[in-house]
Amino acid sequence: MLGLFDKSHKIKGTVVLMPKNVLDVNELNSVRSGGVGGVVSGLFGAVADVTGQVVDTATAILSRNVSFKLISATSTDAKGNGKVGKETYLEKHLPTLPTLGDRRDAYGIHFEWDANFGIPGAIYIRNYTYDEFFLVSVTLEDIPNQGTIHFVCNSWVYNFKDYDKKDRIFFANKTYLPSATPGPLVKYREEELEILRGNGTGERKEHERIYDYDVYNDLGNPDKDVKLARPVLGGSSTYPYPRRVRTGRKATKKDPKSERPASELYMPRDEKFGHLKSSDFLTYGIKSLSQTLLPSLENIFDSDLTWNEFDSFEEVRDLYEGGIKVPTDVLSDISPIPVFKEIFRSDGESVLQFPPPHVVQVSKSAWMTDDEFAREMIAGVNPNVIRLLKEVPPQSKLDPTLYGDQSSTISKEHLEINMGGVTVEEALNGQRLFILDYHDAFMPYLTRINALPTAKAYATRTILFLKDDGTLKPLAIELSKPHPSGDNLGAESKVVLPADQGVESTIWLLAKAHVIVNDSGYHQLMSHWLNTHAVTEPFIIATNRRLSVLHPIYKLLYPHYRDTININGLARNALINAGGIIEESFLPGRYSLEMSSAVYKNWVFTDQALPADLIKRGLAVEDPSAPHGLRLVIEDYPYAVDGLEIWDAIKTWVHEYVSVYYPTNAAIQQDTELQAWWKEVVEKGHGDLKDKPWWPKLQTVEDLIQSCSIIIWTASALHAAVNFGQYPYGGYIVNRPTLARRFIPEEGTKEYDEMVKDPQKAYLRTITPKFETLIDISVIEILSRHASDEVYLGQRDNPNWTTDSKALEAFKKFGNKLAEIEGKITQRNNDPSLKSRHGPVQLPYTLLHRSSEEGMSFKGIPNSISI
Repeated sequence: MLGLFDKSHKIKGTVVLMPKNVLDVNELNSVRSGGVGGVVSGLFGAVADVTGQVVDTATAILSRNVSFKLISATSTDAKGNGKVGKETYLEKHLPTLPTLGDRRDAYGIHFEWDANFGIPGAIYIRNYTYDEFFLVSVTLEDIPNQGTIHFVCNSWVYNFKDYDKKDRIFFANKTYLPSATPGPLVKYREEELEILRGNGTGERKEHERIYDYDVYNDLGNPDKDVKLARPVLGGSSTYPYPRRVRTGRKATKKDPKSERPASELYMPRDEKFGHLKSSDFLTYGIKSLSQTLLPSLENIFDSDLTWNEFDSFEEVRDLYEGGIKVPTDVLSDISPIPVFKEIFRSDGESVLQFPPPHVVQVSKSAWMTDDEFAREMIAGVNPNVIRLLKEVPPQSKLDPTLYGDQSSTISKEHLEINMGGVTVEEALNGQRLFILDYHDAFMPYLTRINALPTAKAYATRTILFLKDDGTLKPLAIELSKPHPSGDNLGAESKVVLPADQGVESTIWLLAKAHVIVNDSGYHQLMSHWLNTHAVTEPFIIATNRRLSVLHPIYKLLYPHYRDTININGLARNALINAGGIIEESFLPGRYSLEMSSAVYKNWVFTDQALPADLIKRGLAVEDPSAPHGLRLVIEDYPYAVDGLEIWDAIKTWVHEYVSVYYPTNAAIQQDTELQAWWKEVVEKGHGDLKDKPWWPKLQTVEDLIQSCSIIIWTASALHAAVNFGQYPYGGYIVNRPTLARRFIPEEGTKEYDEMVKDPQKAYLRTITPKFETLIDISVIEILSRHASDEVYLGQRDNPNWTTDSKALEAFKKFGNKLAEIEGKITQRNNDPSLKSRHGPVQLPYTLLHRSSEEGMSFKGIPNSISI
């Protein structure tokens, strides 16, 4: 075969890279101004202008200053390591290369090769330029006996001095278990993992790619204000928490256990937005919101407190239909910021207008119905908390020595009034009673929450009945507060029953609002932040520290980690931090993250699997004859019906993929990287729960399939289900209020008389006021959008992610299955007998529809938690 080629041969290559972040406003301005410093620091930003002169200049600089060396996977040097080839440099720009994508530039390159070198398995890259660039891929062609080799890089490459004058290494898209790694590549594989782990000391720098663990000690800012101090989450039984990426910043002066805040948080460089235009938009939007818009609006409210109240539902609708008037100077502050042109409209003078939320696009008042209130518990943005009720009255699990008697006061008589002749015993036996229970989650914090300036909230229990038509009907709401003489003296409770006329109907509407305020806070902090964002980060850290890019499980999980560490860092910096947007606009206030820590105490990794979750909540029972092996207790449960199809597709794909590499349990047990990965996930990443008996031991093929399926489900479908409906449902604040400011008025008070006279005003004085509404809907409008470069479940951003034909074929089947499921979801949404699919608001359930267009579509399952 080698006789077809000369002993010396030129290998042709193509290098694809992207410039620096074009949304760095200072950098762009310096480039446009033409200053010397701007030309140097903005070189790659200038490449994105795609003008002939700029590209020629960039090519000239790159060709002299970016070098490459091949590393052999089959031939060794004197030390037994892969032979390193001669240094070569980038050549001409290739402007006509098809399908490059946004802001990508291609360059030619040639490598000297001879028969003794063998097959390239890795590449060294050295950047001599001042600026970093994002290396997308390297492709080698016409390799004797091999053909084409792809290197999928997706990494920032800085000046080689930043790496202690060492070269960056990238591996070809081959897949190897540790024991099957070609001998010449073993050292390189191990060394790269050592670099990613770091040494656990020092403050991290921008260019580093080090993944290490730390507790949540960066939420507070006690040096600025004692009111901004927050407990450290993680590392103790009092406040257990998943770990985050370690930054190593210096401690605050007033609390040596807490890190000083930073305007720019460290994260491993390849995790940071900056190479993706639309992801930049999302990051930039949150920062601009917290740093520019909200301070401008806050000045208005500080000077005119009456402006902070809505007086009618029509005034709330004006946010979307006519706009809200703001002083001209506010618009002058924010108008230069392009992102705000996307999240709301302005008439150019004094009006801000938000897009109409989906929940009121067909009917302006259907949100108020009991049917819709109940339907959103199984088809809304928080559909995985409701559970089967097994006893009446429902019981509390709170410690009576700390909280006294927390028994429910809901009686059989309360419920049977509206059960159409069915008794409680019959309903319990027939699995027809359900509960949305926030009593135990909120009660331990209510005394402190209600001491906050504007909070007046209850801990709630809501009982629902499954009607003959398959829909849910609310029967009773219990509103509880701690005993005024002490938390240890039990609860004071009242039960509110449905009513549709008179003052009783207003009280019922207010009771439902208090339930939804509980639900909104729990959703944002637990269902969304904790159970997707926070619990996933340790898996990402461990994967990068312990699994080589050559490892099959790294290749399986990598797409489901994209941008998550970065969005989590952004959240700690502007959303969930002390005084941040979540504390400002959601009920628990400063106790928000502390509450999520209490919930994490009872988190169970294996219960993140949808079938296990449904069984645990009593919403499904195992039945081999039923689809997916489960019989749903509520047959028309949109989240569960669609979700089980997605779950099965994920698990089937993972099973087929894992089986390519692990034919036996022994192969799992003998994989050193895999075992080190799982050990670190359990003992470090989720170290506060490391002794829990439910952790899989990762000793069998089934353990690995189930664990990887849970990780993928959590990062993709679960997150989509609890994220992308936020604005469609919650953008209309009266449908999903986030704050409770008044208890339900007692007869004989001024507030009671106001409630009788003007129910709408009483409702609006109880829930989220105007300023906090603007904060809330501005944020969730951004968080509910899909980026233009979103990569959805069953897709990859690079088709050359592996060379294994069996893996590629299984992945193709996965994508086809997901497309088939999309069609089934559409069919179900067109079935009028499935009343929970649309509800009174006529909003079809599409949150688990895999694909989506850009923007706010109320559907789409991205591969990862990317917003």
